[in-house]
Amino acid sequence: MGRSKSWIWAALVVVMLLLVVAEGKNPFEKKEKVCDKGWECKNSKFCCNETITDFFQVYQFENLFSKRNAPVAHAVGFWDYQSFILAAAEYEPLGFGTTGGKHMGMKEVAAFLGHVGSKTSCGYGVATGGPLAYGLCYNHEMSPSQSYCAEDLKYPCVEGAEYYGRGALPVYWNSNYGIIGNGIKVDLLNHPEYLEQNATIAFQAALWRWMTPMNKKQPSAHDVFVGNWKPTKNDTLSKRLPGFGATMNILYGDLVCGQGFVDSMNNVISHYQYYLDLMGVGREQSGDNLDCAEQVAFNPTVAPTQPAATS
Repeated sequence: MGRSKSWIWAALVVVMLLLVVAEGKNPFEKKEKVCDKGWECKNSKFCCNETITDFFQVYQFENLFSKRNAPVAHAVGFWDYQSFILAAAEYEPLGFGTTGGKHMGMKEVAAFLGHVGSKTSCGYGVATGGPLAYGLCYNHEMSPSQSYCAEDLKYPCVEGAEYYGRGALPVYWNSNYGIIGNGIKVDLLNHPEYLEQNATIAFQAALWRWMTPMNKKQPSAHDVFVGNWKPTKNDTLSKRLPGFGATMNILYGDLVCGQGFVDSMNNVISHYQYYLDLMGVGREQSGDNLDCAEQVAFNPTVAPTQPAATS
């Protein structure tokens, strides 16, 4: 009787294993560890690392953007630390600031904010505090040069809406408002003004852009910065290599890259390195492939009248 029970149990085990294998699961595979860090980071392997509030605190944010509420600024009282952290909490479980340990996390925050600071600065020619202290001076384009409305069947322009540059990484054109709005689940096509009315949404849109590839088989800015991306032979021939330089290629394409050491590129690099210094990492830790001076654009601009990168 005891032997027959043993056979029954053995048969049941075999059946269960067959079912597991049929579903494509390895019963002996170690389950990936996930962690929770309260509201900031939940149910992800990346939450097992230090989170952004562990190494980037409000006084550091104030140091990086020390002149954002100066009399010359155009978005006084808009941008704040809490808005950035609330937005970042959406992406920390996906690896933003939580990939590769504390050091890499600090570098990625500095890299992302370096782009933000350079694109929202009003510090050019301003002496007090230095020109790099004026990031987050703007939250929208002050004098739009055009309507930024292009024919698009999926994301048509909405009557009464305007698609000039807004946000932490300024978004232009109806198609980009539609794509990014879908990404962050906010109706930016109908309400582009949200990017200049809500700082958390503005940071979320910028972080979505940082974390998301714009085309299939292409990396995100996050991927090329933290080392998740391995360049193809064509990438190498196009001088696209992992590092901060490739983040500019992804975000701005040939508006900035492949033109030598132009001011528009150097300004972004300067903000990144300035923030590394203020965060205590040091510009000597900027990493390899810092510029994109000779890089071929991932997505070359087709024509000046067509939507380009969100820069």
